[in-house]
Amino acid sequence: MTARTVTVLDYGSGNVHSVVRALEHVGANVVLSAKPDDVLNADGLLVPGVGAFAAVMKGLKDVDALRMIGRRVAGGRPVLGICVGLQVLFDEGVEHGVRTPGMGEWPGTVERLKADVVPHMGWNTVEPPEDTVLFDGLADERFYFVHSYGVQDWSFDVTQPAMKPPQVTWSDHGGRFIAAVENGPLSATQFHPEKSGDAGAQLLRNWIDGLR
Repeated sequence: MTARTVTVLDYGSGNVHSVVRALEHVGANVVLSAKPDDVLNADGLLVPGVGAFAAVMKGLKDVDALRMIGRRVAGGRPVLGICVGLQVLFDEGVEHGVRTPGMGEWPGTVERLKADVVPHMGWNTVEPPEDTVLFDGLADERFYFVHSYGVQDWSFDVTQPAMKPPQVTWSDHGGRFIAAVENGPLSATQFHPEKSGDAGAQLLRNWIDGLR
């Protein structure tokens, strides 16, 4: 089978080379780019994100990524967000009292975790839904998190009865927060699969196996 092409969105967010290496390790042809042809035509698009919500949103806007991500999702072309790349898919982020609009793909607000120790840094278990694709074969595995903010409430109104609601995976650090969402072509993880050893590699492999 021909290797799938994955574009890692290059918009100035942190160390993306570990993501590139992790994808190559599981058999993808990887391009690091923000060029429209590379972003729109790849089998899969991976959107990394580290740092502040507002800074990531600005970086995405600077390379016209919001429009390109929207086009991919509307056309059923797979997108995977990681860490703040998950957070910006929600309605808004609140950091130090400042509200920044997100992409609004999913309802919810990214807020500071309520745990006694923040950031949440290290390995943690997750609770995926029964019909998950991303976590197939990964029951009871642990994943690597580094974050101080997260989405702690989920309310999704299905306006069309035939529409399958998003599948939400939870984790816990001083309270429950969203660890991953699977929603048709659009998926995202709060943890870093590229830093999560064999479990993270299997999750990326599961995602790549679903690319078309």
